[in-house]
Amino acid sequence: MNVRFKISIIIAAILLAVSHPGFLFSQDQRSNVLFIFADDLAYDAVGFMGNDRVETPNLDRLAKRGTVFTHAFNSGAWGGAVCVASRTMLMTGKQLWNANATKPAEAVTARQFWPQRMEDAGYSTWFAGKWHVGNDKLVGESWQHHQHVRPGMPNQVDLRYHRNFTPGEDDWSPTDTSLDGFWKGGRHWSEVLADDCDGFMTELQAETKPFFMMLAFNAPHDPRQAPQEYQDRYPYDSITVPHDFLAEYPHDFGANKIRDEQLAPFPRTEHSIRVCRSEYYALITHMDAQIGRMLDALEKSGKADNTVIIFTADHGLACGHHGMMGKQNQYDHSARVPWIIAGPGIPAGQRREQMIYLQDAMATTLELAGADRIETDEFSSVLPVVRGEQVARREAVYGGYMDTQRMVRTETHKLVTYPKAGVELLFDLQADPDEMNNLATDPQQAELLKDMQSRLQAEMKKMNEPDTGSESLAPSPPNQFRSQ
Repeated sequence: MNVRFKISIIIAAILLAVSHPGFLFSQDQRSNVLFIFADDLAYDAVGFMGNDRVETPNLDRLAKRGTVFTHAFNSGAWGGAVCVASRTMLMTGKQLWNANATKPAEAVTARQFWPQRMEDAGYSTWFAGKWHVGNDKLVGESWQHHQHVRPGMPNQVDLRYHRNFTPGEDDWSPTDTSLDGFWKGGRHWSEVLADDCDGFMTELQAETKPFFMMLAFNAPHDPRQAPQEYQDRYPYDSITVPHDFLAEYPHDFGANKIRDEQLAPFPRTEHSIRVCRSEYYALITHMDAQIGRMLDALEKSGKADNTVIIFTADHGLACGHHGMMGKQNQYDHSARVPWIIAGPGIPAGQRREQMIYLQDAMATTLELAGADRIETDEFSSVLPVVRGEQVARREAVYGGYMDTQRMVRTETHKLVTYPKAGVELLFDLQADPDEMNNLATDPQQAELLKDMQSRLQAEMKKMNEPDTGSESLAPSPPNQFRSQ
């Protein structure tokens, strides 16, 4: 073989490696990625984040094996189905308002969806569970393998919305399989998802490429239904009502009476909140058991040692905090989620307090795959923080809900505005982690309030608000809004 021919081969290999980042990597060198996604799971509803009442042994074990980001957030929604916004951001890599301006079908055609970019980097891609991004046909167009694509939420029987929460007279049973919901089809949807994982892992035995797999639970979204053995672990009278319990939220925050909020009576009763949280915990524990099955299937496949696992959720949930039930608000219980990364090269037993967005999962996996960033990417890989190469992260995170709520949060403080209601809330998160003491009218906090207002305006501009430059959604001078 002459020298010129050898050089030609080397140049061709380099060009192929540049255009296909996975070309020069073997499966042993590049990690597989298993992404497990929950729905409606608040950061404070799992054991490894400090809730000693809810049982999540498999997630707790995963957290010990990896690194936990304690302050992961969703940046909001353009409608009541917060999961749609969260998942659209996750699939497109675009922040809230830019994601809203994106048509999912066009992004798929342009091969900009997360699984397509992983496929282009040399990965086989697998999906099962809740979708809720555009229409379901986009699953087949963006994932190579898929199974049991679920709707946004299990069907809701009318009985659930008119439930009698009077002790001894309750006419709803979360374990009654005749009520459909998670039981529709004859097997609990969370168990079906674990079955799908088993099947995928068996099929992967013959796969030579690294894999990217997303397993998306509908749990613990309502209707909160779990098998009797799980519900029995949480007797209603054993559940503690949150410290910030209110009979009714005092401000019009733009979503006071929507569907989610109708899952408990007005005014809220302590009993109704105990019941809802009991059933929430039971469904979480049942989900955790299915995650245990998924981890076991991964081990059995022989690919566990070379697989990075990320676990998180699309947003949190109030479920009794502040007189609310839903996630259409800017409190931490609704905007903040658990977030774990574990696997080869990931430090075990570590906790990082830097604020991230949950959708940073996409950028993180693209870095693992060796894929390049593209112009529309707005999220960041967490790997530099995980490796200790980058200490500082975002100085602030943003939250928005339609045109009725805006929020900015630093590590120490939070400002929430309700523009249409003329209400402004300021919280010291270190002294008041439950966000119960509004400081916005305290004259001694005037400079802090002004600083937070400026931060909010900066974040709104950065987020490319749909009404760019509008002063109607952010406070301008201090104390523009009344605070109650």
